Amino acid sequence: MKGKNRSMRLSHLAGDPVLLFFVVLVFSGLALFVVLPLSRIFVYGVTDDAGKLDFAAAIEMLGSGAYASTFRNSMMLGIVTAVIATLIGYAFAYAITRTDLPFKGFFKAVATIPIISPPFVLSLSMIFLFGRNGLITRRLFGIEDANVYGMRSLVIIQSISFFPIAYLTLTGILEKMNPAVEDAALNLGASKFRIFRTVTLPLSLPGIVSALLLVFIQSMEDFSNPAVISGNFSTLAVEAYRIITGMYDMRGGSLMALMLLAPTFAAFALQKYWLSGKSFVTVTGKPGQVRVRAEGPALKWTLFAFCALIAFIVILFYGTVLVGAFVKIWGINFTLTWSHFKYVFSVGWAPLRNSVTLALIATPITGILGMIIAFLVVRKSFPGKRLMEFLSMLTFAVPGTVVGISYILAFNQKPFLLTGTAFILVMVFTFRNMPVGIEAGTSTLLQIDMSIEEASTILGATSAVTFRRISLPLLRQAFFSGLVYSFVRSMTAVSAVIFLISPRWNLATAGIFSLFEASKYSDAAAYIVVMIAIILVAMAILNFLVNLLGKSERSV
Repeated sequence: MKGKNRSMRLSHLAGDPVLLFFVVLVFSGLALFVVLPLSRIFVYGVTDDAGKLDFAAAIEMLGSGAYASTFRNSMMLGIVTAVIATLIGYAFAYAITRTDLPFKGFFKAVATIPIISPPFVLSLSMIFLFGRNGLITRRLFGIEDANVYGMRSLVIIQSISFFPIAYLTLTGILEKMNPAVEDAALNLGASKFRIFRTVTLPLSLPGIVSALLLVFIQSMEDFSNPAVISGNFSTLAVEAYRIITGMYDMRGGSLMALMLLAPTFAAFALQKYWLSGKSFVTVTGKPGQVRVRAEGPALKWTLFAFCALIAFIVILFYGTVLVGAFVKIWGINFTLTWSHFKYVFSVGWAPLRNSVTLALIATPITGILGMIIAFLVVRKSFPGKRLMEFLSMLTFAVPGTVVGISYILAFNQKPFLLTGTAFILVMVFTFRNMPVGIEAGTSTLLQIDMSIEEASTILGATSAVTFRRISLPLLRQAFFSGLVYSFVRSMTAVSAVIFLISPRWNLATAGIFSLFEASKYSDAAAYIVVMIAIILVAMAILNFLVNLLGKSERSV
């Protein structure tokens, strides 16, 4: 029976040349830029200098108490951060899509601020505000021995940093949910809380699980925040970096980073368990009423107070960085000056230009590739579909530092001598950032009835036309999420590219990192402000372009 099904899938694939082309294209890209680098770093980690298998280092690491403590810390941090960030993201998404909340535009803007900032910003703001010389701890409350380092600060910082990922994912789910489903329950006499518990929340599960997975993985592999503010709270990603750069032990660092794959795979399997066998279709192609659901005043104002609190925290942290860009020396001399921006537009201009150029190239590639993979794994049947889904998420689980090292090992020798080029940086950005778009697209497609696309096929449209004119417009919000995430992460990447940059292709984040190491915080703050301004303009342009797809969606 299995052989017959496989034969049918092969026959279907051979009979659709467009589908065959995209399957071959995606698998080729995944093999070259995912499998090859990670296999190289894996082989490098378990072999000796002579190329023979040697598991002594791996056994020693697994048996050490230091590794067990670091692994436990990373898991605890990832789980706590994922839960808190997803709760915040869901509250934001529900308030904006399901209530007549005042100042929606303001809250939408606030919810995107953390995701558009370069790394290290929130950690430095935490130190400036709550450290030994912090504006709040010392100057406001007179606390002179405040200890800002450790897990508590990391949880706060990572929750603020990553809740926009959950928000963007869950917004697409809640917007696509047909209000008629909830209206039917309301007409039958169900209370609003029961409707939320038995209808809205279960239909939100694809987005909730996807958000938990994405935030958990982001927290596990986060390098920048723990490197600055973890103190004695060690994490796998930072320890891998320290072993590689501090102890010059590439094998030991590679092994430490490879251990991150186990919890990532567990999270991926958990997601599949929750979603298997469940139907979440609410978009059927039939006419439906689209409206803003006006909830009771108690819920509305409770959500407003919660969103206002999160907005205040975000503005406080980023406002600290903004002020730091205009003062001479933070904490010592608060005289206003423009000198730091002069540095950005003189010495720092070339790396900034490089970052924008490469991000603009990588963003459309990443966004379209993510939607294609989501469409293939949800809507099409072909041999190797699960393998494609698995491989497309793989690089998301590996710390950026190790991704960079793996690319050096794979592409620093013939026939793929690519290190130091713009092409390899674009490929890192593409295959590192596309899982967010894939997850958002997959979650949205689970809600869209296949009969819409089947009708297009019956009328004679090819797979490419159906995807472009039917599926992609319905994936508008997920597509926008993927584009925004790709551009922002391409602009703000550090650990994944720090080993791949060259004098010709130096990047802005590497320059900012150097300024932090030199304690030139105000110069770094100015650099960050300029980068955020560029990202905001780019997001507005992306939003305008993606909204053009809405015209096609209204005609479906």
